[in-house]
Amino acid sequence: MPNITGKTSSNIFFQARCAAAKHNDQLRSREGAADIMAINRGRLYRIEKGVANPYPEEVHLMAGLYNAPELENYYCINICPLGSNIPKADISNLDRISLRAISVLREMGSVQELLIDITADGVISKDEIEDMHKILRALEELEQVTQSLKLWVKKNL
Repeated sequence: MPNITGKTSSNIFFQARCAAAKHNDQLRSREGAADIMAINRGRLYRIEKGVANPYPEEVHLMAGLYNAPELENYYCINICPLGSNIPKADISNLDRISLRAISVLREMGSVQELLIDITADGVISKDEIEDMHKILRALEELEQVTQSLKLWVKKNL
């Protein structure tokens, strides 16, 4: 692909299109991809260059066409102003995700006990606040591994 700058080549939307082009020749060019998605090829150029942010509908189209559900997660975390609290999911090998899930689930037993102890009296005291933050961190980690597994399934099944 001629005239590719470093900024473009590191762009996640460009990388996803290039990866998808291995299975669909029409995606080798921006023109072909833009035609399939019915968007302006100049707009796709600006998105892949990082000059313009894609609209949610465009991200959804790209994620489906490129078989890249990670684009939706990337958009929600990095571009959408409402998504800053969404856990970052990473698509790695299923065995890595599974091991991480098992580790997190193993931790959940102690987190469950801690939560019961804290909330049994209906009041969170000052000395229980740090434990409550520990519970929230464990739940966020569970949420992240869940999102990673969901992305893996969407991409591979």
